[in-house]
Amino acid sequence: MAIHDAIRALDDPTRLRILRLLASMELAVGEVAQVLGQSQPRVSRHIKILCDSGLAERRKEGAWVFLRSSVSEGSDNPLAAAIARLLAIAEQEDTAFGRRCAEDRQHLDAIRSSRESHALDWFSRHAEEWDELRSLHIEDGPVEAALTEMLLGLAGDAGLGRMLDVGTGTGRIAELLAPHAARVVAFDKSPDMLRIARARLQHLRADSVELVQGDFAQIPFAARSFDTVLFHQVLHYAQAPEAVLAGAARVTAPGGRIAIVDFAAHDREDLRQTHAHARLGFSDAQIEAMLRDAGFVPHETRALAGHELVVKLWTGVRREDSVAQLEPRQSRKAQ
Repeated sequence: MAIHDAIRALDDPTRLRILRLLASMELAVGEVAQVLGQSQPRVSRHIKILCDSGLAERRKEGAWVFLRSSVSEGSDNPLAAAIARLLAIAEQEDTAFGRRCAEDRQHLDAIRSSRESHALDWFSRHAEEWDELRSLHIEDGPVEAALTEMLLGLAGDAGLGRMLDVGTGTGRIAELLAPHAARVVAFDKSPDMLRIARARLQHLRADSVELVQGDFAQIPFAARSFDTVLFHQVLHYAQAPEAVLAGAARVTAPGGRIAIVDFAAHDREDLRQTHAHARLGFSDAQIEAMLRDAGFVPHETRALAGHELVVKLWTGVRREDSVAQLEPRQSRKAQ
């Protein structure tokens, strides 16, 4: 981010309003136009200037383009943090600008309501499929409680740090663990699921959560980007789970942790057709071997029996030369 480009981009009231909106939440281009009451082509020109200057960034999800601010008061980049503070001060000290920003944020309620309506509609159309699968295993509550306990026990007082939720789906697990993480990236291949997750996570601070579309076969983040990586009921979709875990290891910092929630090995062959499962669960030996090969030390395993399918939870720690490897704990019996 160059200072002269940033100053030129800031020299427009509409672009200042856009940046204050993006400080509240990530928005689609059409949503920004709706809030501002301006045409989408005009708003797109402003957005191009903001993105070219490094003050904002675009991300394509299917046919939609979403925007997020590149400046926040908690940024590691001093210039980005200073610009965010300047905008916040301007809203407080400039009465006219502050009033306009407050009016803009009131319009965000309509955006939030629209997203929630879309999510409810999607669930109403797919409820029967979800209910069928849920009837085969334990309820979500005990699984979520066990996952939280295992991860926080492994992380200690430091918390979960930078967390990657691979295959975030509805965003439920990202929402559950967000209070314990410094920052959450919700990652999913499906634009539909990301829109549902966005509706669920829109109450979180804009600079604390990011939604990214992509394939877990090619995790598109820099090495050592995350302290916690999570796969919740997603690894059974992988044709090559060992390659997926190797990719997860690449983006996990040394000493960071991984958690996998999935089914124990089973013989429900019909799930390949009805729910597109590529793998019929996993044995402890399979997961532990894949974790070791990827560069993790297996740490703890739990089994949560409920109905026909047993839900398993596995955790591991990314190896590093300077830290003694953790000995795996003995698996607990099915509860």
